[in-house]
Amino acid sequence: MISPVRMIPSGFEFIDKNWGGVYRGGSYLLVGPRKSGRTLLGLQFALEAAKASEVCLYFTLMRPKDLMIQAASLNFDIQSYMNQNLIIVIRVAPPNEVYGMYNPDDYLVEYFKDIITVVNQYNPTRIIFDELTPFVGFKNLDYLRNTFLNTVETIEERDITSLFVISEPATPKAHAIVEGLSQFVTGIIRLSKPSDRSSRFQGGRVTITPNVGHTEGEFASEYRIRPNKGITTEFHEETFATEEYEATYPTRENHFQGFPTKQTRIDIPPEPYAFSNIYNYNDFLLILNNQIALYKSTGQIFYIVSFKLDPVAQVKGLLSVNQLQNSIRISTSKKDKICVIENKVIVLLVKGSLKGVVDLITTVQNNLPSKDPAYLKAIMDYISIFNTAIDERFDNAESLMEYVLSAETSATNAYQPLNKFLG
Repeated sequence: MISPVRMIPSGFEFIDKNWGGVYRGGSYLLVGPRKSGRTLLGLQFALEAAKASEVCLYFTLMRPKDLMIQAASLNFDIQSYMNQNLIIVIRVAPPNEVYGMYNPDDYLVEYFKDIITVVNQYNPTRIIFDELTPFVGFKNLDYLRNTFLNTVETIEERDITSLFVISEPATPKAHAIVEGLSQFVTGIIRLSKPSDRSSRFQGGRVTITPNVGHTEGEFASEYRIRPNKGITTEFHEETFATEEYEATYPTRENHFQGFPTKQTRIDIPPEPYAFSNIYNYNDFLLILNNQIALYKSTGQIFYIVSFKLDPVAQVKGLLSVNQLQNSIRISTSKKDKICVIENKVIVLLVKGSLKGVVDLITTVQNNLPSKDPAYLKAIMDYISIFNTAIDERFDNAESLMEYVLSAETSATNAYQPLNKFLG
């Protein structure tokens, strides 16, 4: 049974005032140049969902810490909503290497399929994809349009409201891409940023254009970006005056306690979000599926290397999982991906080889907390390794990870102690 169509708040008062909100289950395209406030508007959209205790899926190319800083500028404690699983941030790796292939379209389409996979997993009420630009460079624009249409229709059938962010087109092909995608959404939000505006005035012009419904029509207005508020059309031109403040300086003893406390607080993210190449399990699966698709289309080999820490090492105070994770992190390239699952730290070597596996293990050994020979001898028996290369046995990330995670219980696929692996 199809749910009755109703309006919901967008988080942007200009839309809510003129259109009465956005349609539940509608799809919207947000177009604008860099630094026009696109991400802020996306966060306002997400915040509105979180305030209503709705689940919002936020796909982003940004580092999690950068996204948290952006959210903090809205007085939006995104981490607290993430902890409640109301906002689920999915970091998407841009397909930088795919455009050098003969036909990138078959690989790019897998990203759109992965959106649906993740949506099915989390069952959100809203999704934001910030931003779509790196994933729409199809050679065949009809293929792109059909792919986008299928994605939008699948999302809309689930009664999920979506916001897709895309860069302002700068070339004829980019214009054709944006125009092609625009015809399949409920409405378009355009942000334009005049180049001659004084830098102290952050803002520009916003235009909202309906495709379906929203019979009120098209509206346009000047907008500003305001601290703690984000993008707004409700503002007055400001006059600036110089005021004197009593300076307060911190001492060495009290660190930064002398500074006044701000209302907006940026929390340091927990360990999984502290580094750009460390991902939670669901994000890791998404990246792994993309890598498998690349292998199937190009034959590019990659390796999975799993480091397992015996709990006895932690009991004896020799090494913790966090310490092992940090040793692995500083031993890998930013292109490689890391995921921690209980007492295992799993590494995706994007451009792998057996030599690369051995080099990684050797580097990790050199980056352990101590280089003392007695310590290294003691810890060797508590770290074990399992590695495998991608091959035709694995159709998806789930089957590959099941193979890796079950290795310790298999007679044929066993972890090897670190000293035997290198020895």
